Amino acid sequence: MLVDSHCHLDFPELQADIAGVLSRMGDNGVSHALTISTTLDTYPAVRRTADAGPNLWCSAGVHPDEQGDGREATVAELVAMADDPKVIAIGETGLDYFRLTGDLEWQRDRFRTHIRAARESGKPLVIHTRAAAEDTLRLMREEKAGEAGGVMHCFTESWEVAQAAMDLGFHISFSGIVTFKNAKALKEVAKQVPRELMLVETDSPYLAPVPHRGQSNQPAYVKHVAEEVARLRGESFDDIARHTTGNFFRLFRHARPH
Repeated sequence: MLVDSHCHLDFPELQADIAGVLSRMGDNGVSHALTISTTLDTYPAVRRTADAGPNLWCSAGVHPDEQGDGREATVAELVAMADDPKVIAIGETGLDYFRLTGDLEWQRDRFRTHIRAARESGKPLVIHTRAAAEDTLRLMREEKAGEAGGVMHCFTESWEVAQAAMDLGFHISFSGIVTFKNAKALKEVAKQVPRELMLVETDSPYLAPVPHRGQSNQPAYVKHVAEEVARLRGESFDDIARHTTGNFFRLFRHARPH
């Protein structure tokens, strides 16, 4: 049994064949999935998608890249969204300095808001960080993100960043990137992360793992991520599947396996 801890089932590439997507999940031993919110405008669609099956949950939050109409979610609004049994996380949130330039204080303010909402709601954070590791970790410490806990999703940073995040009580999640030949540093991180702090994900429809690289990704393909992590660590696929699934339900404690 595997869990895809981060996907975007509301995106058109997956919604166009949602029944097939869910069927292929089952065929490949992927029993549960967490579909992730990226904007306030699309959150209702994310929430509806979570109703497609008892094995699906969603998050509530706004991606750091999204500028939208300029309206920012408040702590109270995010907490209200999280007061729903299908919503098991806050995010995805964080910092991303890769695509955006200029004064990004608004992005840091948004991240602080999400951390505060997670602490107040008692639901863990799904954190995205890209080209912003130092500030991400600084804000996590300043805002006491460890009180909420959570996961560094689609992890691509150094071992030192992984250690700092784990010291704050956060899990490390590996996506299809870990299967790419040129991801040598990430493969080394995957060898070292303790099993009790590891998750696997697809971030679908993006980042399809080998042997599907270049195609549209889907939750069924998370098995290839787990297979590669197992190979790198010299452990069995069954052990990686068991540990990452157990970790998911311990971290996202409002989710109930069916």
